[in-house]
Amino acid sequence: MSPSAEISRTRLRHSWVGVRRGRPPSTGTEGGDADDADPAVFDLVAEPFHSVDDSHRRLCALERLFYERDDRRGPFLVIYSRVTDEVGHEIEAGSFHDPAWVESYLVAFADLYRQALLCFETGDLDSLADPWQVAFESARQGDCLVAQDAALGINAHVNYDLAIALATVGVGPEREQKYADHCAVNAILRRLVDDVQDRLADRYAPGLSDVDESLGRFDEALSFVALSEGRDTAWRVAVALSDSRFGVRRTLARWFLRTSSTGVAFLLLTPTASGRLRASLRDLERGHSEGTRTDGTN
Repeated sequence: MSPSAEISRTRLRHSWVGVRRGRPPSTGTEGGDADDADPAVFDLVAEPFHSVDDSHRRLCALERLFYERDDRRGPFLVIYSRVTDEVGHEIEAGSFHDPAWVESYLVAFADLYRQALLCFETGDLDSLADPWQVAFESARQGDCLVAQDAALGINAHVNYDLAIALATVGVGPEREQKYADHCAVNAILRRLVDDVQDRLADRYAPGLSDVDESLGRFDEALSFVALSEGRDTAWRVAVALSDSRFGVRRTLARWFLRTSSTGVAFLLLTPTASGRLRASLRDLERGHSEGTRTDGTN
């Protein structure tokens, strides 16, 4: 069997394991230990985020660092930092019923990403959520599409972290009001879809602009529907996690979070299980070229 065929077979096997068991088999690209942690990354994630501005500043700094190093953890951050900034502006503009709650929720949400990145950098995989392990290891391996790297980060953060962030800050009292604020974020995300796609194309994958033009509004609609559904599921899981009466319900909610988000992560890897298909999609993503970055380097 050729090396490329063996890689494809391994990817498909890992995908099935991820869907069936919700557990990421090692790809051999795990993070290091505390002594091996990248000092520049470690300095940015060692301490908890303490405000929206602090979260946005450090997320942007991480994205710049990853971009300069051609680290594929950057594509997710170019999207996430923009969303964090925009929601922060809406908090300041008084767009929510309970801006203090939305701010706490936004910071707690961002801090879960910080914690995941810190765990990976220091090799603490026992504390790292499974979907983040898949996302970070795939990014470090570097053979996924930019769109996949971004989607893996979004999946781990929305389909796993968001429910935990909501449960941490609390979904009550005044649950209906908090839910309305949670849904109000969807309107912000809807209007940002075009912008974040453009940023991703400008920064990492120029060919995405061609895909966007070819599909018109269709890809934006699909992106928003998937994100909206994930956020609605996160709210329902957070309600279950907050239920102090039934421990079984909380246990099942945690199981659902881990299993479903890890299964989705491996499903996101399947389109490029074939080496030939991966090469074709990469050429498309790069704008039908051998792949030059937007700063002119290979």
